[in-house]
Amino acid sequence: MSASLRTPLPTTLPHGETATRLGWVHVPPHVRREVERKLGTTVVDSYSCDAGYTPGLASVLLCADGSRHFIKAASMKAQRHAAASYREEARKARTLPPGLPAPRLKWTLGGGPSDEWIVLGFAYAEGHPPARPWSPADLAAASDLLVAVSRQLTPAPGLGTQTFAEAFADWPALWSTVAVEDEDFEFAESLEALAARFAEVTAGDTLVHADVRDDNLLRRVADGPAGSVEMVLCDWAWPVRGAAWIDSLLLLVGPRGDGLDVEAHIADHPLLASVDPEHVDIVLALFTGYYLHLAGQPSPSYSPWLGEFARWQGQVCWDWLAERRLG
Repeated sequence: MSASLRTPLPTTLPHGETATRLGWVHVPPHVRREVERKLGTTVVDSYSCDAGYTPGLASVLLCADGSRHFIKAASMKAQRHAAASYREEARKARTLPPGLPAPRLKWTLGGGPSDEWIVLGFAYAEGHPPARPWSPADLAAASDLLVAVSRQLTPAPGLGTQTFAEAFADWPALWSTVAVEDEDFEFAESLEALAARFAEVTAGDTLVHADVRDDNLLRRVADGPAGSVEMVLCDWAWPVRGAAWIDSLLLLVGPRGDGLDVEAHIADHPLLASVDPEHVDIVLALFTGYYLHLAGQPSPSYSPWLGEFARWQGQVCWDWLAERRLG
């Protein structure tokens, strides 16, 4: 693994087309009829949102009355992992406060032990994921979004939400499964030791999204000066309570890999600039071990690009830490 990242890290990922999803036509007719009853109109067309790495349906429905709706759906039998994720997302989305820049959950169908399907209906949000490679303007808009969200979600709403330390307790041990070259072994050991300290630096009372990346963001033209943009944060499946700066740091992995100067960004950031650099390294080390572990696992058939995604993310974090700690 290289010691620094001076240029964009190459990737073969087809950004925006990494998921192998169900389409609206794959949903059983009786479930489609139930959805239309919820919508109060008939569906005349649909298109799938194929970013991400899960197999469940994630589609925009175009309806006879001119309205648009975004739904997620999964079979409780054939797609149990995706269905469990959607069920958890529905539970946690109900705790999000009004006015949050995130698509609002409007209704759900199914999800019970005897149900065949679970369906989540969201308010439609106009926009598309940031283009890759990341641009400075899109990074600035996404960063502004996360700062505003962190303030709105402190203190964390809802009851019974896990802490960051509880949710990621198993991750430091994943370093023991990562294979590295002999010349990298000492550095890998130092990152494993850093990751083991993550609980002491991630505590806080902010609701943290914990899965911030380009395919969980929507970019749209803002009301304001010509050319200005704003972002919406989607897919609140795994929020946890933690430090207010965590999401702002996780956002930077993609831009860093695409060649942007994220160290300059950190130096001017309203949350990250005051964080102890060692604490930043600890969180990066935690995610590096997770990504490199995941990259070593076979990619599931429903997510053929998951391994490449994890390899790229892990390499970006490794190179970033090497530059920060080894110079």
